[in-house]
Amino acid sequence: MNNVRASIELAPERVKRLLSEGAMEVKDLIPWSSNATLLVTVHDADYSTLAIYKPQRGERPLWDFPYGTLGRREVAAYLVADTLGWRLVPPTVLRQGPHGQGSVQLFIQAQDDANYFTIQHDARYRDDLQRLAAFDLITNNADRKAGHCLVDLEGHLWAIDNALSFHVEPKLRTVIWDYAGMMLPPHIMADLRGLRDVLHEDAALCQALERLLSAEEVNLLRQRLAGLIQARRYPDPGPWRSVPWPLI
Repeated sequence: MNNVRASIELAPERVKRLLSEGAMEVKDLIPWSSNATLLVTVHDADYSTLAIYKPQRGERPLWDFPYGTLGRREVAAYLVADTLGWRLVPPTVLRQGPHGQGSVQLFIQAQDDANYFTIQHDARYRDDLQRLAAFDLITNNADRKAGHCLVDLEGHLWAIDNALSFHVEPKLRTVIWDYAGMMLPPHIMADLRGLRDVLHEDAALCQALERLLSAEEVNLLRQRLAGLIQARRYPDPGPWRSVPWPLI
């Protein structure tokens, strides 16, 4: 069996199959998480990887997000990013595990000292941060902390902890306001238009999203996307609380 880092080199479809079908073993509890978050190994006959498993039964009840839906929102966020062609969210699936159904996401070995505040002015990350800012707008991410922006050992940016997304009410809370008022770059506009077309034409994607989210949430995803395409610029912060707490 190949070592645990081998999976990061695999095609995304192979990684998703490994996460979906591989045998899972719990290694440790991730401390300081709001909900039950477990480090696991997932392996099949050929590959093994570390992953983050968040069982539904370990969710902390929230007043504004329906109980039992957070893992589904993590998977929906991955589907949207993947459809955009933005390699921002690690491969994430919904499956049964040792503690019941939950989301399982490829573990990212991150640089210890990297987060949004340490890279926000680094030109190497400008394109991906602009993509992430647009991604959080259309998914209505209510909790984009600086520490949810990871940089792996190869220098790639990843966005994790996307559970508080897709609410039907405006709830965008993010540390990424650097681009407020700026025009969206042409390549991001092109990708957003591509997602809009897929959401109107690809029945399979829509059905997948509607298995994870409510029909109203999927419809409002389309509306936010259309509004951002029409505006062609990043918005300013809204009248509600626009940053998460804590910031990191």
